[in-house]
Amino acid sequence: MRAIGRLVRRMGLLVQRGRFRSELEEEMRFHREEMEREIEAGGVNGAEARRAARRRFGNETRVRERSQEVVGFQFETVAQDLRFAVRQLRRNKGFTVTAVVTLALGICASVAIFAIVDAALIRPLPYREPSRLVSLYEAISVGPQFHISWPDYLDWKRMNKSFDALDIYATRSYMEKTPQGVQMVDGVDVSDGLFKTLGVTPALGRDFRTGEDLASAPRTVILSYGAWQKRYGGRKDVLGQTVTLNGELNTIIGVLPREFHFVPAEPAEFWATIHDTRSERGSHNFLGVARMKKGVGLEQAAADMKTVTAQLERQYPDTNRGRGSTVLSLTEVIRGDVRPVLVMLLCGAALLLLIACVNVVSLLLTRAENRRREIAVRGALGASRVRLMRQFVTEGLLLVATGSVVGATLAAVALRAAEDLVPADMLARMPYLAGMRMSGHVLLFTAGIVVLAGIVFGIAPVLRMPESVSNESLNDGGRTAAGTGWKRFGSKLVVVELATAVVLLVSAGLLGKSFYRLLHVETGMRAEHLATAMISLPRAQYAKDDQIQLLTKNLLERVERLPGVASAGIVSDLPVGSGDGMTAVQVVGNPELHKNDEIVARFASPGYFSALGARLREGRYFTEEDEMTKLPVVVINQTMARWYFASGQAIGQQIKAWDKPPARVIGVIDDIREGPLELEVRPAFYLPSSAGPDPGFGLVVRTEQEEELLPALSAAIHELDPGIAVYAESTMSGKIHDSPSATIHRGSAWLVGGFAATALLLGVVGLYGVIAYSVSQRTREIGVRMALGAGRGRVMKMVMREAGWLTVMGIAAGLACSVVAATMMRGLLFGVSAWDGSTLIAVAVVLGGAALAASAIPARRAASVDPMEALRAE
Repeated sequence: MRAIGRLVRRMGLLVQRGRFRSELEEEMRFHREEMEREIEAGGVNGAEARRAARRRFGNETRVRERSQEVVGFQFETVAQDLRFAVRQLRRNKGFTVTAVVTLALGICASVAIFAIVDAALIRPLPYREPSRLVSLYEAISVGPQFHISWPDYLDWKRMNKSFDALDIYATRSYMEKTPQGVQMVDGVDVSDGLFKTLGVTPALGRDFRTGEDLASAPRTVILSYGAWQKRYGGRKDVLGQTVTLNGELNTIIGVLPREFHFVPAEPAEFWATIHDTRSERGSHNFLGVARMKKGVGLEQAAADMKTVTAQLERQYPDTNRGRGSTVLSLTEVIRGDVRPVLVMLLCGAALLLLIACVNVVSLLLTRAENRRREIAVRGALGASRVRLMRQFVTEGLLLVATGSVVGATLAAVALRAAEDLVPADMLARMPYLAGMRMSGHVLLFTAGIVVLAGIVFGIAPVLRMPESVSNESLNDGGRTAAGTGWKRFGSKLVVVELATAVVLLVSAGLLGKSFYRLLHVETGMRAEHLATAMISLPRAQYAKDDQIQLLTKNLLERVERLPGVASAGIVSDLPVGSGDGMTAVQVVGNPELHKNDEIVARFASPGYFSALGARLREGRYFTEEDEMTKLPVVVINQTMARWYFASGQAIGQQIKAWDKPPARVIGVIDDIREGPLELEVRPAFYLPSSAGPDPGFGLVVRTEQEEELLPALSAAIHELDPGIAVYAESTMSGKIHDSPSATIHRGSAWLVGGFAATALLLGVVGLYGVIAYSVSQRTREIGVRMALGAGRGRVMKMVMREAGWLTVMGIAAGLACSVVAATMMRGLLFGVSAWDGSTLIAVAVVLGGAALAASAIPARRAASVDPMEALRAE
C-alpha cells in the first residue's frame, strides 16, 4: 500500500509538472502575441514583427528555468545536475580520484578513532546508575591510592553516612586443577555484596548470598562469561559443578552477563568470596567499591570518609596514624588512564580530517578557477546564477557522498582488523575495546562529518563564482585571473595544511621520544639475557615453611644445572610489576621517622641480585649463611637510604617491619624498578627468602639464550614436581617492552605517527599543487621574463621564494600551535618536555625539506619554459 501511495504521489507530481509546463507555454505564447500585435500596430509587418517580439521577449529557455526555480526544485533539473556532475567527474578522473581518496582517508581515521572513543569513554558502564559508584582507597604519605585492611573496611562500612552499600575485592591468581594438570587462572576475591553494589545480576544462576564471605561458609564461585564459554562450552548444566582452586573445592553458582566487565580486576575468570580475612589492621589487601546515596555528591562522600578515617586514627594511633581515604568516581578509575590518550588521538584524527578537507577544498577552488570561462559562457547562454550554484553544490555533494562511503567502509574494516590485532593481554585489561564497532553513535558522528563536508564543499566553489556575467567575464576566464584568485585564497589553505602537519609531527615526535625514554629508563638491572617466570606451589603439599624452603633450594639447584644458565634466584614479586607488596617500617632508635609510611618489601634468595644484575653501592648481598642461620639482615635501595638515613650511615642500622625482630642493614643497592616504568622509584627493602617463605614467588635466570631456555625451564620445574604451576614465562626485555605503560605509549606513538605521516604527505602534496598551479597560470609572465633576459636560475629562485614563504609561514604557525598542544598532553609524556627543542627543530627541518623538495619540481618546470612557445600559446 505504501508503494502504491508513493507511486500515486509521483504520478500526481508529474501531472502537476505537465500542467505547469503547458500553462507556462500558453502564458509565454500570449505575451509574445501581445508584443507582436503592439509592434504590428507601430507599422512593422509579418515575419519582422515576430522576430522583433522574440527579441523583446528575451531568452525563452532562461525564462522557463527561472519560472521553474520560482516554484521550487524540480526532479528533472536535479537529475540533470546529477548526470552532468557524474560526467564532469568522470572526465576529470585524476581530480576525482585524488579528492575521493583524500577525503576517504580523513573520514576513515576520524570515524575509526571515534568508534574507539565511543566504546571506551562514551558508552555507559555496564552497571546500574554508574554515576553513583565510587572507588575507595586508603591514602598515606607515599600516595593517595593504597589498599584497605579488613578491619578498616568493616569500620568504614559501619561508620559512613554517605553510602547505600560498600564492598571490597582483591585480585589474585588461582591454581586450577584440571585433567591436563595444574594451571594458573586469574580471579578475584570479593565480599558477598559486590555485585549487588554494582547493580549486576548474573545471566545464569544466582549471586552470592549474605554471609558467603565468612570463613565458615561453603566455598562458591561465579564464572565470567568468557570462562563459561571457553572452559565449559556455554553449557547451562555448569551450575552445581565444582572446580578446584588452590586445592579447595568451589561450587559454581552463577555466570556473569556477557557485557559485564570490571577493569580494576580484569582479566578475571573466577569470582570467589573472601575467606582469608586477616584481622590485623596492618595487613592491607583490599580495594573498595561503594554506591553513594541519592543526592550525595563526590565531595560530600569524601568529606564523610575524612571524618571516619580521622576518628579511626584517634582510636588506633599505632596502625592508623597518617592514614586517610581517597574517594574517586568509578568511571574515572576505569577510564581515566585511557582518556588522555584517546582524546589526543581524536584530536589527531580531527586535524588529519581538517587537512584532508583543506586539500579537497583547494582542489575544488582550483577547479572552479579553471571553469570561470565555462561559467561565463553558460551564463551568457541563459543559465541563471542559482542554476550554476546548484551545479557546483551537486558536484561537491557527489564527491562527499563517494568519499564518505569509501571512508566509512575503510573505517569498518579497520575496526575489525584492530580488534583482531590488539594483543589478548591488552584486550583483557581494556575489555571495553571489544565494543569497537559502527554503533549508532558512530553512524551519527559519520553523518555529522558528511553534512559539514557537504556544506563546505558545496559552498566553497560558489563563493568564487562571479557576481555577474559580461564580456569581461568571458575574456577573464583565462590564466591570469585564475592565478591571482588562487594566490589570494589557495595559498592560505596551504599554510593551514602545513601548520596542522607540524602539530601532528611534533606530537608524534614527542610521543615517540617518550616511548624510547620509557623503554630505556634506568631499571637498576641488566634486562638482556634474563628469563623470568612466576611459580605457584600447591598449598596442601607445601603448607609448612620448611617444605617451601627445601623446594626452592632444590628448584634453584636444578635450574642452575641447565645448559647456558649462569645464575638464578627467587623473589616474592618480580620487578616492573604492579608495585604492590608494601608495608610500614620503623627505624630502631628513631621510631617516629616516616612512621606508617608504606614502602616496597621483597623477599629474595642469595643469588637473586647477581642474577638480576643489580649493582651494589655499599655493603654486601645475602649469603647462604644468612639463609641457614636466619639472621635478621636486610638490603635496602638507594631511595630508602636517602629517605631514612640522610646522614649516609645506613650500613649497620636496624629497621623493624611486621612482627619480625629488627633486621640489620647489610647492603645498599641501586634502585630497582619494582613498579610501573613511568612511576617514581619508591623506597624498598629486601629480606632473605627464608624470612618469609611463600608458596607463590618469581624466578629470575641469567642465561645466554633466554627465549630458548623458557620451555626447558618449565620442563625442569615440572620434573621436580608436576603439581607446580609455572606461568607468565617471559624475558625481562619482553616484560618491559610489553608492560601496560609501554603498550599505551607505543600505541599512541604509532597512531599519531601514522596521522602525522599522512598529514605530511597531504601537506606537501597541497603545497606542490599550489606552486604547480601558480606556475601553470604564470606561463605568459615567465615567458616574458625569460624573453627579456631572465635566466633559468632566476626563474627557479622566483618560484622557490614563493614556496619558501608559504613553508616558513606554515611551519612558524605550526610550531606555535604544537607547543600549546604538547603542553595540553604533557600527562602522556615521559622524560620529555613540551618545549623539546630537538623535536621542534627536527620537525621544522623534515617538513621544510620535504616541502622545498616538492616545490623544486614545478620550479624546474618553470625554468624549462620556452619563451617563444609560452608567448605563442598565449
